[in-house]
Amino acid sequence: MRCLLALVAASAVLCCARSAVAQPVGQFPFALTREGQMLGAVEGEVASFKGLVYTAPPVGALRWQAPQPTTESSEMRTAYDYGAPCLQPSRPEASEDCLTLNVFRPFGVDGPLPVMVFIHGGGFVSGTANDPLFDGAKLAQAGLIAVTVNYRLGALGWLTHPALSDDSSGNYGLMDQIAALHWVHDNIAAFGGDRGNVTLFGSDAGATSIALLMLSAQARDLFQKAILQSVPGRARLRSVQEAEAVGRQFVAALGPKTDLRAAEPRRLLAAEKQLLEKSPRSFAPMMDGRLATEEDLASGFAAGHQSRIPLIIGSNDDETGLENESDIKEELAPSGIASDELRKLYPDLARPSDLAARFYTDKIFSEPVRLLARLHAASGAPTFRYRFAYVPEARRTNPEVGHGRELQFIFGAEGVPGAGILSRRDRAVANRMRAYWINFARSGDPNGPDLPRWDAAGGDRLLLITNDRIASGDDPFAERLDRLAGDGRK
Repeated sequence: MRCLLALVAASAVLCCARSAVAQPVGQFPFALTREGQMLGAVEGEVASFKGLVYTAPPVGALRWQAPQPTTESSEMRTAYDYGAPCLQPSRPEASEDCLTLNVFRPFGVDGPLPVMVFIHGGGFVSGTANDPLFDGAKLAQAGLIAVTVNYRLGALGWLTHPALSDDSSGNYGLMDQIAALHWVHDNIAAFGGDRGNVTLFGSDAGATSIALLMLSAQARDLFQKAILQSVPGRARLRSVQEAEAVGRQFVAALGPKTDLRAAEPRRLLAAEKQLLEKSPRSFAPMMDGRLATEEDLASGFAAGHQSRIPLIIGSNDDETGLENESDIKEELAPSGIASDELRKLYPDLARPSDLAARFYTDKIFSEPVRLLARLHAASGAPTFRYRFAYVPEARRTNPEVGHGRELQFIFGAEGVPGAGILSRRDRAVANRMRAYWINFARSGDPNGPDLPRWDAAGGDRLLLITNDRIASGDDPFAERLDRLAGDGRK
């Protein structure tokens, strides 16, 4: 329930003085930003500000352009509701006008408070910061500012074509993320946040984005810590030539005489869907020579080009859900490992689908995550590696896909799509996981009172979160990952 009296009080303060930002921000659900005087909603101990615009809407002439500044305003606006998700085939409510973010902060608490900025996943073609799973309330209750960010997806986020701009850059989604970080840097103090203590965290495409930001000079100094969850560290970025080839196919699907910036969104989605059915990786970051200069994340970390900031990095024990023969063959084909060799690596697995799933998890996530952890630790930066193997008690007889399973435990969401109801034991594990993340955001060290010790990454040291316990130890899969690492270098 929104605190109407607090809103009235906030309105009175704001009407009296432009310097309202100097008021104790914990006392009223308002914040003075460049875009206006924002009134938030209060539920319990948390004030939320949803649908905050961080850059000009990328529509019309601004479609496939770098983010542009917002219009300065002194108007009072409510920030009760999420903005639209970014355009994607699976969400009919999605829109091009989607570059918004959401801020959650503890109500009645003044700053400066640590800031956690979440970049959602979805393979760069789907997802939204507005997902109920990513509600930042529990993080805010712990005394932090939580920010969740929408960025352009699919063809609108990653299209490369010479007709679009002089530089042909297709990394518009990455540009959006940098623009959001600039917004945080410029405005988060108005919400009680410390712009000098910002932690980025995200899973899958979100983690890949954050790793690219760690390697990008344009994002340097905009964040001080990072958490990479399930990052495919050896995945190769597309070259300009490869990205432009996809761009030409996209334009051809629209029709050669189509005005790209005037085409209706439904036509863009139809052409995008056509390409994604042929190749699910048609739209993703590309090596443009400016924002992204490395062939893959591992190469950039090996060269020491990443920001030397404290890092948590890890993956899940199960990162996939390969359900049919075509998926299995697609993942196994490029491996170069024969079936009998796979059975030697995984002697406890008999079904081809189980072999494929385990191999995919290790090849795409487990081994590359270990590599990035080793490389970052070698740079002298504090590095903490984990593997999440906990399965909620209600799902153990029939476990669902493990990719992204840890997100419910970090955010503490229950009873929403993608997040079932947790048991008492589940909640205890979730509280510990969230405490690690929160401690890290505060100080760069996840350890704290009443938590099992998390040793810094060194060799094969990591934190194992299993159904039985949470403890630091040596990686039990080290020998297998060594074998896969050898194949990765070939």
